[in-house]
Amino acid sequence: MQIKPRQNLLEVWQAVARHSFVDGAWEWGASGGRSSVADAERLLCLMYPATEITALRLDDPDTTQRDVERTLRAAGDSSEVPGTLVKVLTDFMEQHRGDEHPTFAGGHYFSAADPEEELTKEQKELGVVDAYSMSVTLCLATLGFLKVYQGKTQRASTLAQIERLREATSARLTAAMVSLLRSFTVNVVDVSSEQGQSLTRLLGQGRLSERQVVQRFQERFKPLRAVISESVTLGLDSDVTDELRNENRLFECGWAWSLVKGAPEIEVEPQTAQAIGKQPPGVARPVPYLYFTVVALDGIPDLFSERTLVLGLLSPEQQRLADALRLRWEITQQYWSAIARFGDGVWPLEQIPWRTTLQQLESEYFSLSVASILVHDLVRRRATDDDLTRTVTVMERLAERGRITSGMTRDDPAIGLHDPGITLPLLGSEAVGPAMKWTMSDFSAQLLKRTIQLCSLSRNIASQDRLLRLAEDILDHLWQRRITEGDGVGLWDHVHAVYPETPDRRRPLSWSMTERVTECMVAAHALYDQPPIRSAELSQQARALISEAAHLFGKEQMQQPAPAPKSPQGEEIKGIEADLRRARRLVDEQPGTAYALALGVLVRLDALVRARGGGSGFQGV
Repeated sequence: MQIKPRQNLLEVWQAVARHSFVDGAWEWGASGGRSSVADAERLLCLMYPATEITALRLDDPDTTQRDVERTLRAAGDSSEVPGTLVKVLTDFMEQHRGDEHPTFAGGHYFSAADPEEELTKEQKELGVVDAYSMSVTLCLATLGFLKVYQGKTQRASTLAQIERLREATSARLTAAMVSLLRSFTVNVVDVSSEQGQSLTRLLGQGRLSERQVVQRFQERFKPLRAVISESVTLGLDSDVTDELRNENRLFECGWAWSLVKGAPEIEVEPQTAQAIGKQPPGVARPVPYLYFTVVALDGIPDLFSERTLVLGLLSPEQQRLADALRLRWEITQQYWSAIARFGDGVWPLEQIPWRTTLQQLESEYFSLSVASILVHDLVRRRATDDDLTRTVTVMERLAERGRITSGMTRDDPAIGLHDPGITLPLLGSEAVGPAMKWTMSDFSAQLLKRTIQLCSLSRNIASQDRLLRLAEDILDHLWQRRITEGDGVGLWDHVHAVYPETPDRRRPLSWSMTERVTECMVAAHALYDQPPIRSAELSQQARALISEAAHLFGKEQMQQPAPAPKSPQGEEIKGIEADLRRARRLVDEQPGTAYALALGVLVRLDALVRARGGGSGFQGV
């Protein structure tokens, strides 16, 4: 199916509104139990597009477009929707705040590694990086929404409610940023350890010896190693920095699944400390996870986006925290991008599937996670055509191996990518109860998002065409997975619809998948919002056509008497002149359009000649 971000988003909005609003009031429901992650994902399905896409704005009733108002009629009319959202957002902030501080519970997204065991209440209330990252995006969207809506209402009670929500949102944003800082980790490993051996095998790919891998690792990561070990703002343990300075050690960096055990508290001002409460102790082992690293990398850029800066959404202290997160964001991207492309020949990323170094888990999902970080880095540094072309091929292979663009085989293990998904053991969770795990079943949505982001980055026509076709195939696959009956019609996820081999069981509505698809449509809007790729060859041809058209038009005006201004001939001459002027204006940015306009001018000029009985060219005039 063709990617139509506006129409698709409105369909999602209509389904969200139909599911969530009962008689104009928001109903959270209790499917699977409450979770700050799921609740934030549901709100982001509305708030993220509404704050990222001007045409879908909800903060100014006077500018709300008619199709948007019709879509959200379950929540009220254009003047009622902003007030309704303020109430819903306020409820979210109150529901996910404990006695002392905002909470980021994983809730029912956590599950026991042993299905015979049951998680403790304390475990379900543990914070998770998904919640921290989602809260950063949701809080920034909310603050921007309130900043505009505050100037559009005069009601004292509404203004007071807006101010209370703004304070609660700002406190939650600060707490989420602090938690992300305390979840970042650097894991230094000895080459001879099991993890070190796994990393050298991954990088050597059977072509380089252990000594060669270590030597190249030292050369490749020497500058980054220095930045990490010497940066005070990272707040790393002194033992870690000492180990990191030993060049015979390998290392990985990124985000653990939650607050790292022993992570020091982040210094904040007394007023801020009171607002966010006591910083809870960490339980996660200091080991980076690819999945949670990608989640963190997705949320952090919102802190220094153009919208955040223009609206001035961050306080001076939050700006300081954002700078510290940006340093970690850049370090992590550079590290994993270099790991993905390590060596001179075949990239480790091109050896699908990727095997994690500590837990020795192997899956296409982990290849996609590494590719996702590489896409982040390619966007940051404006990648070369070679990097882009090779990454495009990786995306196509992942779509094929995930059975999105290829047929299934009997007892195909690829089904496990989608149902039940890939599970991660959460190391450290066993300290407070039964060992926990986290399940990811959003492979298709993540692949679509990265494909669209690559498409936005590519300035090569052939690569962009491949990516667009791939994105359309993945979207078609995802659109077929919408729920068609019962609770959550029009939302996700009905895996059985595209994979009949999976059990046709009634699955709970997945706000995770629904929110990921929403992100994809916002990314697609950004793709179509940028100028099309400029073809140098087409531009040259367009200039040649414009030159010929301008010359023949000048000759026409020179040889023929000027027609009356209101006559059909006069209107035709004015139209030709307007098209020629527009072609000249567009030739640099839209050479194809300029080509078509110039061609049209030539056709119209020739029609004038033929109408007067002239021969070829203007010889008979």
